[in-house]
Amino acid sequence: MSEIFNFSAGPAVLPKEVLRQARDEMLDWHGSGMSVMEMSHRGKEFMTIAEKTESDLRELLGIPSNYKVLFLQGGASSQFSMVPMNLLRGKKTADYINTGQWSTKAIEEANRYCTVNVAATAADADFTYVPAQQTWHLNPHAGYVHYTSNETIGGVEFHWIPQISQDNDIPLVVDMSSDILSRPMDVTHFGLIYAGAQKNLGPAGLTLVIIREDLLGKPLTETPTLYNYQIHAQNDSMYNTPPTYAIYITGLVLAWLKQQGGLAEIEKINITKANLLYDFLDDTDFYHCPVVKSDRSRMNVPFTLKNPALDDDFLRQAQANGLMQLKGHRSVGGMRASIYNAMPVEGVAKLAAFMKEFANQHA
Repeated sequence: MSEIFNFSAGPAVLPKEVLRQARDEMLDWHGSGMSVMEMSHRGKEFMTIAEKTESDLRELLGIPSNYKVLFLQGGASSQFSMVPMNLLRGKKTADYINTGQWSTKAIEEANRYCTVNVAATAADADFTYVPAQQTWHLNPHAGYVHYTSNETIGGVEFHWIPQISQDNDIPLVVDMSSDILSRPMDVTHFGLIYAGAQKNLGPAGLTLVIIREDLLGKPLTETPTLYNYQIHAQNDSMYNTPPTYAIYITGLVLAWLKQQGGLAEIEKINITKANLLYDFLDDTDFYHCPVVKSDRSRMNVPFTLKNPALDDDFLRQAQANGLMQLKGHRSVGGMRASIYNAMPVEGVAKLAAFMKEFANQHA
């Protein structure tokens, strides 16, 4: 089979080295005679995998010892409820920054548990930019401040970390599902980080939560047991059976990231890939990227064709050239190239070359 490049927004491309290792270990993990999929989650074999996965994650992100790492299920969407259930801590309101569809979904769910103050929104320009922090209207009595660091659908990304005063004990919460591990960051700015794995971490089924220990233990009275962060922290993410195989694959991805030189090196590659595609888009009027330049995502690049009647032809020819999953989200249309950590520079270069050729054909 000829090589293809998978630009899916999620579940997304995984490093080929990871897939090959998983293939080789499928029937027998390290001489155990078992596949990881059939191991007891409390057995010594899987415990070794889980411990190494957490250790590598802590090393890559520089996670301090006063933060708990939780391997959960339910996707990032489950966190839209778990965050207010656990972090309101007796307060009645929370601040949210609305930069797109995933922010909107988080806001809708939080409204079930508290009064949401939308402190800033980019709805006035169809979510094509990040509101500058000086325009935010934060509530000094909020339980927390929530934002989405990268909007997968709209292709808008924060390239800065909001500065929130710690005087009023208001933690900063971030949905980092689609740009986690794409660059170095200082975890200590956050009270809680969460991310679905299927975009930049590993396969679907795993949800990562990194939470500061002092935020544990004060959930709403009606919080279900499995939605209580403290229960998971006390049981090392094994109160119930965790998504074992997804944790294993994520561990392989983390080891691969370390082999690439860590997050500083990965960021350089991600900048190269993004610049390659955005520079081409900005140099033609055949295609258009709607996002404000300063806020463009390095992970998800949305674009449209000048003539939408050519969309289907573009997708057909792209697929024939081994460029897969380029159709934009159904809610916005157009095209979208997701270029996460595992997408090689060669894939982006091939996409840009195809786009140039297609534009010349229809000039």
